[in-house]
Amino acid sequence: MADMQDTMLLGSEGIKKTILHGGTGGIPRFITGAKVTFHFRTQLCDDERTVIDDSKAIGTPMEIVVGNMFKLDIWETLLSSMRIGEVAEFWCDTIHTGVYPLVSKSMRRIAEGKDPVDWHIRTCGMANMFAYHSLGYDDLDELMKEPKPLYFVLELLKVLQPSEYNRESWALNDEERLKVVPVLHGQGNKLYKQGHYEEATNKYKEAIICIKNVQSKEKAWEAPWLKLEKMANTLTLNYCQCLLRMEEYYEVIEHTSDIINQHPGVVKAFFLRGKAHVEVWNEAEARQDFSRVLDLDPGMKKAVKKEVAVLNMRMEEKNQEDRSKYKGMF
Repeated sequence: MADMQDTMLLGSEGIKKTILHGGTGGIPRFITGAKVTFHFRTQLCDDERTVIDDSKAIGTPMEIVVGNMFKLDIWETLLSSMRIGEVAEFWCDTIHTGVYPLVSKSMRRIAEGKDPVDWHIRTCGMANMFAYHSLGYDDLDELMKEPKPLYFVLELLKVLQPSEYNRESWALNDEERLKVVPVLHGQGNKLYKQGHYEEATNKYKEAIICIKNVQSKEKAWEAPWLKLEKMANTLTLNYCQCLLRMEEYYEVIEHTSDIINQHPGVVKAFFLRGKAHVEVWNEAEARQDFSRVLDLDPGMKKAVKKEVAVLNMRMEEKNQEDRSKYKGMF
């Protein structure tokens, strides 16, 4: 059995496989769209076999979809030689490990809660590789500067065929992602109207991620990229409307400022940022944003007048509070 498994890797240069624990049944079908769940441990080829990453230490197995442009495509090759329940160690030469630091950085950020998507790695473009400065982790910086052979210890947990699971947006191809965006947009709008703001943000966020995945493969500022950018901005502003209701004012200011810096003519971005500034007592900034709204769209005069009245009332309340607070100090 082991010989048959190893023959599947004979055509792959720079790989050596050792089975640590045999699996059961036949080798699963690793067709395009199949979802593969597995644990992994990455180690240096030094005397200590230093562990770089370990999914069991995180407590969550890895999931990839075959043929979905996973950055470290060698893992698809390694996994396709395994049976369910099998644990195998693969020595991989540097021709297969050069991009590992980028993958590891993504996985670590997800584990630290710094990525909006769960434990799933998507292709974000290889431009990062050529704009390299620091990955934020010393051990990964070393590997990036000087790629080394690595050991991957993989444990195959399960393989689901495309018809056996509901494919989440991260597992879709580009055409499927663009088809699901208006569906998610509509679901988000419905949840917003029902007052389910947090659930709505999840729908908008998922739609934005779909668009950004497709957009990353287009040339910046050309027509297809700009069309996707406009779609993403619309969803981001809807997301910000939810955040206003959830009193996440500084996050609103951050997201709307990002849009304004790239696209200074987006009226709704100035309007929502102005509303957020009102809530955190940034009077000058709020007035400036509302003034810019009127410059861009005089038809917003009635809405702006209402928001300025709210600003005036809030600033008067604050001034009265301040006077009362400091009255007894002198």
